[in-house]
Amino acid sequence: MKYKYFDVILGLFVAVVLISNVASAKIVSIGPLTFDGGTILFPVAYIFGDILTEVYGYAASRRVIWTGFVSALLMSLVFIIVGKLPAASGWANQEAYDTILGLTPRLVVASLIAYFSGEFSNSYTLAKMKVATKGRWLWTRTIGSTIIGEGVDSSLFVVIAFAGVLPWPLVWSVIVSNYLFKVGFEAIATPLTYMIVGRLKNRESIDFYDYRTRFNPFHLRQDSSMQRSHTEIVS
Repeated sequence: MKYKYFDVILGLFVAVVLISNVASAKIVSIGPLTFDGGTILFPVAYIFGDILTEVYGYAASRRVIWTGFVSALLMSLVFIIVGKLPAASGWANQEAYDTILGLTPRLVVASLIAYFSGEFSNSYTLAKMKVATKGRWLWTRTIGSTIIGEGVDSSLFVVIAFAGVLPWPLVWSVIVSNYLFKVGFEAIATPLTYMIVGRLKNRESIDFYDYRTRFNPFHLRQDSSMQRSHTEIVS
């Protein structure tokens, strides 16, 4: 089945992931909260993840998550390779490049592991909750899945990336601040999520329930006949 808006959401999702990864190079402090710069935008990726799983199902969301993962990996590798290449004569910005874009292997690994684990935890939780609630109480799924996914994401990224580099009090402060900000953002954005989900279900004529979905994140093949059998067409 050809969807009208799936490709648009996929593109926006990948853009959010890549921009957030670059912005995370800076640690910012706003009031009592201390978090990496990517936190300002990255919660939008979880909103997209919720929308994708709620409307199109876990299998479709899985393809988008993998697309974001490969894109982030490619971006990181290019930044590292470019940073190692000799600078042109007269170009005096190598130090600035290394500071912002000179990603270390540890930071790349932390980002990819956290992203992969958090996004799949989020999508899996929402899909299971949708079946359990028979499609009711969308807010419980969007917020509940975010509580799980963002908890996994924030903890893994900060610990893998900064443990032993930053003082432990600052590490825990960043984890808690990131987590509270992201979950709070999801809660505040719930009315917007409701609006987008409702419109997409009507315009795409689809409301997917993952009754017999294979939840293995590494199972990338999609059985089209299985997809149709588990898709409730919205009249």
